[in-house]
Amino acid sequence: MSIQIYPIRFGINRCYLIQDAGLIMIDGGPPNKSIAFKKSISRIPIDPNDIRLIILTHGDFDHVGSAPEIRLITGAKIAIHGNDRLNFENSLYNWPPGTTLWGRFLRFVLNPILKISLKFSGDKPDIILKNSDYPLNDFGINGKIVYTPGHTKGSVSVLLESGEAFVGCMAHNNFPFRFKPGLPIFAEDVDEVKESWKSLIQQGARMIYPAHGDPFPVDIIKKILNN
Repeated sequence: MSIQIYPIRFGINRCYLIQDAGLIMIDGGPPNKSIAFKKSISRIPIDPNDIRLIILTHGDFDHVGSAPEIRLITGAKIAIHGNDRLNFENSLYNWPPGTTLWGRFLRFVLNPILKISLKFSGDKPDIILKNSDYPLNDFGINGKIVYTPGHTKGSVSVLLESGEAFVGCMAHNNFPFRFKPGLPIFAEDVDEVKESWKSLIQQGARMIYPAHGDPFPVDIIKKILNN
């Protein structure tokens, strides 16, 4: 069957379901989104019990917050990179530094509020990812998990053989982050972000699916890196 991609929106966050011979999910969304997840799933022609794997692109609260609840609903395994593992296991709130003036302002204003108000229950992952590629063939997906550090030390992306790349916060493409696609306005190491992008491009990334905003062609990132 042809690959089907279903975005699930949780406010400004987007998770993705990828269906081929198997079915996987990218990211778990912010905390307390299990009801919203069930509503979204009810509008998609899939059985949630068919979701076999939830890949957490990194350990920030708005990407892992509802993963434990979604695992209970679906029975899926959870995968996260070892560098971000403790954030998920120990319910550690994390928000990387701003890389732009706007990013630093947003973080200064919102971080103290969200740090107090957003709580989530941590859990044990089933798969601890390392720096090497992790093939997804056993889950019925023609693609792999690629280590793409920079936003956090444990950031990963999912790259399909057909060129779709699900990059978490390797890029931003919606308000209040950006008005057009570009590099993340929050990152622990922006130079590392750029190196990760070069790696994804070399490996055949064609269409980019960020966790915040609409998909866009990789040529936009190529232009940014060349400037």
